[in-house]
Amino acid sequence: PLQMERAVLESRVREMEEENRQIRLQLSQLQGTAGQPADGGNYGNAAWGASADTGPEDVENTAEERANHTECPRSPTVLKCELIHVACVCAGHNASRDVVTLVKSILFHRKNPLHFHFITDAVANQILSSLFQSWMVPSVQVSFYDADELKSEVSWIPNKHYSGIYGLMKLTLTKALPSDLTKVIVLDTDITFATDIAELWAIFRKFTDKQVIGLVENQSDWYLGNLWKNHKPWPALGRGFNTGVILLYLERLRRIGWEQMWRLTAERELMSMLSTSLADQDIFNAFIKQNPVLVHQLPCFWNVQLSDHTRSEQCYTEVSDLKVIHWNSPKKLRVKNKHVEFFRNLYLTFLEYDGNLLRRELFGCPSHATSETLEELDEDDQCYDFRRERITVHRVHLYFLQYEYTPTGDDTDVTLVAQLSMDRLQMLEAICKHWEGPISLALYMSDAEAQQFLRYAQASEVLKNRKNVGYHIVYKEGQFYPVNLVRNVALRNANTPYVFLADVDFLPMYGLYDYLRKSVVQLDMANTKKALVVPAFETLRYRLSFPKSKAELLSMLDMGTLYTFRYHVWTKGHAPTNYAKWRTATTPYKVEWEADFEPYVVVKRDCPEYDQRFVGFGWNKVSHIMELDAQEYDLMVLPNAFMIHMPHAPSFDISKFRSSPGYRYCLQTLKEEFHQDLSRKYGAAALKYLTAQRNI
Repeated sequence: PLQMERAVLESRVREMEEENRQIRLQLSQLQGTAGQPADGGNYGNAAWGASADTGPEDVENTAEERANHTECPRSPTVLKCELIHVACVCAGHNASRDVVTLVKSILFHRKNPLHFHFITDAVANQILSSLFQSWMVPSVQVSFYDADELKSEVSWIPNKHYSGIYGLMKLTLTKALPSDLTKVIVLDTDITFATDIAELWAIFRKFTDKQVIGLVENQSDWYLGNLWKNHKPWPALGRGFNTGVILLYLERLRRIGWEQMWRLTAERELMSMLSTSLADQDIFNAFIKQNPVLVHQLPCFWNVQLSDHTRSEQCYTEVSDLKVIHWNSPKKLRVKNKHVEFFRNLYLTFLEYDGNLLRRELFGCPSHATSETLEELDEDDQCYDFRRERITVHRVHLYFLQYEYTPTGDDTDVTLVAQLSMDRLQMLEAICKHWEGPISLALYMSDAEAQQFLRYAQASEVLKNRKNVGYHIVYKEGQFYPVNLVRNVALRNANTPYVFLADVDFLPMYGLYDYLRKSVVQLDMANTKKALVVPAFETLRYRLSFPKSKAELLSMLDMGTLYTFRYHVWTKGHAPTNYAKWRTATTPYKVEWEADFEPYVVVKRDCPEYDQRFVGFGWNKVSHIMELDAQEYDLMVLPNAFMIHMPHAPSFDISKFRSSPGYRYCLQTLKEEFHQDLSRKYGAAALKYLTAQRNI
């Protein structure tokens, strides 16, 4: 019965196609008699913006197609809600950043559902999977394929290109991608779209029966072999083709035995060429030279190549002709081209574009709604904005910069965990000088600020030489600073058994990293539930001669150049540390929890996370320490550790807290709800927090 149903469906489809053909024919005849517009203009093209069939291969266009170039706007050749498949090879931290800009440019123009297929190494997989999960763009699917499993397919090919083994991976796509995937657009990561990708997808419909691959001619003289003396490129058809943008007809490629064909081509050529210079591009070109009938040449504006020495300027007469810009020079944005300023601005637009704006629905195309919705919240609630923040999903880009960490063999390693925004950026260099161990930082920023941060980090001698700092961007959204959500991102992405939960405006004492690792062993942290307290101090001086020892710190305390932290404004926050005892202590000592205690502590990485209902200023750390106490962590003060708070302007949220009764009311409400939750979770043990709160 299934086969019968299928046969019926197939014949229905054929009937519909025939009907459509007849209608198009009638339309074209009608248009043919209607005559050209008076000014000889080409409204059809204007309506669809230099459409996909203005390429040189269109000489033999049918009367029906030519008739489209009249005042009747062309009907789009991609169906509404048709799924477009895009594949990309992406490895490492830098390529993962590039891919985001490419994706933004595609999302900006698209009107169709998209399915991205990423061939990734472990790094790019971790970054992009968490990014897309938190981005939650409607009508976008993402699949990942492990590049390591494909390496053996291409590792036998010597390659001199800077892309390394990943530059050869596009050859393996018929094998890597699902066997039922018929067509895919393959893109390099250094591509920017200036038009709707559906126009490119539509070109598949123009392939002849034999054509299996669509490419744009290479716009440099590389394959002509005359760039320098003894320059011997791989064989190519004429100028050859560039593989930055490829239309792959996977179904047909599988049918003709593509895998075996490219291998034989590569083996044959490598006998004389010894290695590839342009990775997969050399092999694609040698293959096409042998089988020219298989290639469909795309109009060159589908891959305007901006490497040096290119003829790309002959590709577009006006900027409106541009479809795709390809930054295929190792120099990327510093390439020579007289229109490069325009291209650079287009690229920077997407680089700094607010990705949250791309979460828009596609009208008329079904998409999966998110589970936890705003409908569950009461809009009349005075604290609606606070509660809304709790269910906001912020886009997260992990490991924004190069990151390398080698675990220590002894399981005592400690990561400094902190969060910051743009106004605390200047603290990073100083922290790196004071703490040589691994650091996990979450940065709350807009897309544009993230790019500013990138430039800052790449220009800093201190930061660019430190590879054991993980920078995780949490993108701005909403009116509050979701401080505990940002802290949790930094905490979750620490890679050591222990974490030092700090704040970015504190400088740890010199040598604290080694001291903490010794304390972890000394206090048997592996087998006990402890939180090690690092006593906090502060200076009101911008230029401080940092104490080299506890003795030096004590004399500065006596002289009044240092104070115990928040001594003037909020003594309760750190009073339980018992600074009087600390002055003479030589061994760690236990302290009891008290209301509003918010010390900086070292704990195991699997400690409870911060409670994300607390946003902006107030109670964000207090609630965390309370939960540690509820879980029966012993609070142990370290006798030879200290950290010093450096002065800075008050944060926006403190000002809001001080000036807004509504803000204070909502914070009080959230506190009470937090207490109720603690009681539910920890029973009678949590009663002391309520009592302590009432006694304040």
